[in-house]
Amino acid sequence: MAEIINMPRLSDTMEEGTVAKWLKKVGDKIAEGDILAEIETDKATMEFESFHEGTLLHIGIDEGDGAPVDSLLAIIGEEGEDISELLNGGGSEAQETTAAGQGESKEEEVEVSDADAKDTAAGGEVPEDVEIVKMPRLSDTMEEGTVATWLKSVGDTVEEGDILAEIETDKATMEFESFYSGTLLYIGIKEGESAPVDEVLAIIGPEGTDVDAVLNAGSAPQPKAAEKKEAPEKTASTSAQKNQEQASATADGQRIFASPLAKKMAEDKGIDLSKITGTGDHGRIVKKDIENFTPEEAPKAVAQTDKGASAASPVSMAIPSGEEGVEETKNSNMRKAIAKALGNSKFTAPHFYLTIEVDMDNAIASRAQINGLPDIKVSFNDMVLKACAMALRKHPQVNTTWNGDTTKQYTHIHMGVAVAVDEGLVVPVVKHADLLGLTQIGAAVKELAGKARSKKIAPSEMEGSTFTVSNLGMFGIQEFTSIINQPNSAILSVGAIVQKPVVKNGEIVVGNTMKLTLACDHRTVDGAVGAQFLQTLRAFIENPVTMLA
Repeated sequence: MAEIINMPRLSDTMEEGTVAKWLKKVGDKIAEGDILAEIETDKATMEFESFHEGTLLHIGIDEGDGAPVDSLLAIIGEEGEDISELLNGGGSEAQETTAAGQGESKEEEVEVSDADAKDTAAGGEVPEDVEIVKMPRLSDTMEEGTVATWLKSVGDTVEEGDILAEIETDKATMEFESFYSGTLLYIGIKEGESAPVDEVLAIIGPEGTDVDAVLNAGSAPQPKAAEKKEAPEKTASTSAQKNQEQASATADGQRIFASPLAKKMAEDKGIDLSKITGTGDHGRIVKKDIENFTPEEAPKAVAQTDKGASAASPVSMAIPSGEEGVEETKNSNMRKAIAKALGNSKFTAPHFYLTIEVDMDNAIASRAQINGLPDIKVSFNDMVLKACAMALRKHPQVNTTWNGDTTKQYTHIHMGVAVAVDEGLVVPVVKHADLLGLTQIGAAVKELAGKARSKKIAPSEMEGSTFTVSNLGMFGIQEFTSIINQPNSAILSVGAIVQKPVVKNGEIVVGNTMKLTLACDHRTVDGAVGAQFLQTLRAFIENPVTMLA
């Protein structure tokens, strides 16, 4: 059965999109995960992938043309399938599976349009001064979101630009700001709950608005409408009670709500956030809570001895006892997305691994000279990234993507850099790394990694990598293997620099070495190609002056 693909909402403020480029044409076979088109939003140009398999039967928006969100973008189905009913807007199936973009009748628009906050239904119309806020699509692959923290409560005054909530997507936890001013009348998705994109998130409007009528007019689910009646009047006592509830919740192993600055300060000072009661909105831990925190002294152990008995005797005779237990934590959207992506990569791409050992003596000396210059700091990781980018230029077979019937070979080099964050792993992308100098690469990595750790990184800054580097050397790991970050064909694992005896000119001397392991997708990269890439990479790292030419 044919599937209708609509113009997606790829950013929270996107109202229409422009097809910058079609990567498939009518008649092409489509596999799930294939990139259909590049779509230009109000914020960036993003790749749009297919969630369906079949044949591309129809293209509804030509290259260069723009159309509102939910307009008919394409139809995928079986080769030779009759799609005339779908194109003409007829049949009940078409009405159920298509969004309002076809617009053949006003009645259809009312039934399926989620993009328009002024929905109309049997219950009446949403007042002009009331806004229904939907769960936004904050990344191109986001299908549902989880409300990590509400920063406003029912009854609060909201100004345009205020942060309403922190929303967890499949890639990051992002702040979601309001584009409207008014009073927060209703919260449709509670903290910790998940909901699909375009589900009613909140309602903002004049104080005293009949929320039930708005929800009925917007065809929102009735059970949630009753929740607004339970919202208590905000008082100092209720706020304190809520803060206390938040504090106890963290003690039970649930999510700790803290500002990015507070988390960073706590990490630097070695403070356990679960020991702190937040004084911010809804018990959120803020900067002053970290500054004012005084850790409790651990109770001193009281030594007890028995002069008439051996000290070891009671210990050796005691039978260990304790309670068995297990804690189950709900997986975050980010963790589920990581699991899905890495599982797909490991079980679909035939991995093989190549390891070399690199002499780092010259690299150490060169880095010391470079960092001796005013206002310049270069890390060994920056040197590895630059060397990889230059080696990819000489070995473009590694800078590829397996695409079923074809292999994509990129003329640009975008380096993915694996960065560990609290909830998993993200891969910011340094664009055109082969054209950047060492200091430019270093500055880009520092900025992107900082954004990733503070959850301020944009989805567009984590897309488009053609090769990835993962470095665990700073943790003392000497050698490891990584799972390929698809759609890349390879990933480099960087170990620690180790001082050990080495043979130079027939003599045993003290040297510094580092192990590099290249994981390759055997569908696109053969063993000899991977080995030649590593030889070139070693030449650049062992002779850093060649990277400055």
